[in-house]
Amino acid sequence: MAGGDIRFHPVVAALYDPVQSYFERFQAPEHRSYLAGGLDGRVLEIGVGTGAMAPYYATALDPEANLHGVEPDPGMRARARETFAESGVDVSLVSARGERLPYADDAFDYVVECGVFCSVPEMESMLAEIARVLRPDGEFRFLDHVRSDGLVGRSQDALTPLWRRIGGNCHLNRRVQPVIEASERLRIVEADTPTVGYWPIREFARGTATPIE
Repeated sequence: MAGGDIRFHPVVAALYDPVQSYFERFQAPEHRSYLAGGLDGRVLEIGVGTGAMAPYYATALDPEANLHGVEPDPGMRARARETFAESGVDVSLVSARGERLPYADDAFDYVVECGVFCSVPEMESMLAEIARVLRPDGEFRFLDHVRSDGLVGRSQDALTPLWRRIGGNCHLNRRVQPVIEASERLRIVEADTPTVGYWPIREFARGTATPIE
């Protein structure tokens, strides 16, 4: 595979947008608007998927902003290019993974990530890369599904081995916020855990972090 290419199971890739349609229409707007609101300067989105953030960038992104994106799945990356074009949003989109970003230190004012931590082999490595490419006064905004408590959490634990095989290593039972809180290079300045999805995905971690000087 070229560059940082990683492929989802072909069935999952084909069904990704139809399966996500309810979430995107009724549940995602508030949270994607949070990610996109007030972005300016140089902006990087890690894991653009099929381009679900494009309509939000179209209305919220500063017209002078310079938007970049990485996506390792070639099929999703191709669909993302179409979505960004349809939304009238200019983006420099490349094949890369969050753990190995092809950018210089201090390259971005904002880094945006939505639903990527669930699938990376090592969240800590990706956080280190995010901190590296962020400018000292930059912001990292995140939105990720996380493990629930109780019976729902135990069912997520049981389903995760199968889910990983068909969903590009997606874990249903990751705890994202504690890993960010333990980072020595990023500090969470605001965060909450809204209930957004439906089983087997229920709770999300949403927030903003800044580099630790």
